Amino acid sequence: MYDSAKFWDKTADKYAAMPVRNQDAYDALLDQVRAFAAPDSTVLELGCGTGSTAIALAPSFDHIVATDVSSGMLEKGREKAQDQQVGNVEFVLADPTDAPAGPFDVVLAFNLLHLLKDLDGALSEIAARLKPEGVFVSKTFCMPERRDLIWALITVGLPLMQAIGKAPFFAKLSAADLENAFTRAGLTIVENHKAPGKDPRRTIVARRSE
Repeated sequence: MYDSAKFWDKTADKYAAMPVRNQDAYDALLDQVRAFAAPDSTVLELGCGTGSTAIALAPSFDHIVATDVSSGMLEKGREKAQDQQVGNVEFVLADPTDAPAGPFDVVLAFNLLHLLKDLDGALSEIAARLKPEGVFVSKTFCMPERRDLIWALITVGLPLMQAIGKAPFFAKLSAADLENAFTRAGLTIVENHKAPGKDPRRTIVARRSE
C-alpha cells in the first residue's frame, strides 16, 4: 500500500537526529499555522515524519492527528511525545488517501506533496477532510526557475540516487504546477509565497472552495 514506507523506515533514526536547518523560518511557519486556526481546532498532519511539528504545535491546539506511511517514523514520534509529556497528539499509519476522515479545522502537509505520485488524488482527499472554511497549510519543494546547482542536483543526481535505493520518488513540480493542482482539487489559495533566500520550497495556505 505504501510504496516508500521501507525507504523512510530505514532513514527514521537519521531523520530523527537531523536539526532544523533554518529555525527562524520554521518558527515563522508554525506561527502562520497558529494564526489561521483557533485553539480548539482539530488538526490533521500528513507526512508527519518523526512528529516534531505536531509536538511543537500541540500546546496550541485541542487535538492533532499525525500521520505518516512509515511505522518507523511514527515510533520515533511516539517516543518524542512521551519524552516531552505531550498527550494530545495521536500517531496514525496512513497516507493522504486513507487518513482519518475528520473533518478537520486544519490539515498540514510540510515537505510532502512533491513526494506523492498522485498529487491530484491526494489534494482531492485533503479537500474532503477539511471542514467548511477549514484551512490547508503546505510547504512544498518546487523546481527553481533558473538552472542552478539545486536544479542540476535534482535532474542529474537524484535519478542516480533513486536507482540505488537512496532516494524516494520526487515530482519535479513547478510553482505553476502546484498552484494548478490546488485549483483542480477545489482549494482556494489565500496565501502563496516562496521561502526566503535560496530555499526553493513554497508555502501555500488554502481553503476548501464551496
